Amino acid sequence: MPPSPRCCTPTGHRTNARAVCHSHCIQQILEAVLHCHQMGVVHRDLKPENLLLASKCKGAAVKLADFGLAIEVQGDQQAWFGFAGTPGYLSPEVLRKEAYGKPVDIWACGVILYILLVGYPPFWDEDQHKLYQQIKAGAYDFPSPEWDTVTPEAKNLINQMLTINPAKRITAHEALKHPWVCQRSTVASMMHRQETVECLKKFNARRKLKGAILTTMLATRNFSVGRQTTAPASVSTAASGTTMGLVEQ
Repeated sequence: MPPSPRCCTPTGHRTNARAVCHSHCIQQILEAVLHCHQMGVVHRDLKPENLLLASKCKGAAVKLADFGLAIEVQGDQQAWFGFAGTPGYLSPEVLRKEAYGKPVDIWACGVILYILLVGYPPFWDEDQHKLYQQIKAGAYDFPSPEWDTVTPEAKNLINQMLTINPAKRITAHEALKHPWVCQRSTVASMMHRQETVECLKKFNARRKLKGAILTTMLATRNFSVGRQTTAPASVSTAASGTTMGLVEQ
């Protein structure tokens, strides 16, 4: 199963509002990516976990974070800069160890947009090798019922972002001119932007929950194995710390 269930499937009369909200969110991400690219910077690790809010206020702008893997490029420079990124968001050219550049960020934006619309990623497998095979083949689809209410324009933008050939992949500048991004209601987008924010929070929370559960299981197992020689207090503290983290998240 994917790491996140259907957390923001459009339904009923709010479908258009949600679509507008998601459109505005991806617009902000693309604007940030375009700025980076114009400055000669490739992020290389775009994913929902690296999208932050400018403030705690409702309707706060979405910002890019964690430039630890970012690189500088000259213009449209393509070269092998090394294997870097997060498995589910890596582009085919990186997995093939080919020259790459700015298009890798657009591929990641396509994955993010897919997640924004239905709450789970386009590429997923417990086996990392199989996951990479899916990505290199561009093997994703728009299954029912989640995608039944998503517009053809949104799917078209995803297809252009998830184009295997980086030379034919849409650029950030072109994506910002795509009908699904630029032809929307600004008023409605401001009203419902918070729904997209909540979607991102849920996606990240489920990812962190999975990690916390594994940590707690490991702590419990270590306690069972070493209870004859290890004081329970240390394990108990670790487990309670994980739980507290979940509550605070």
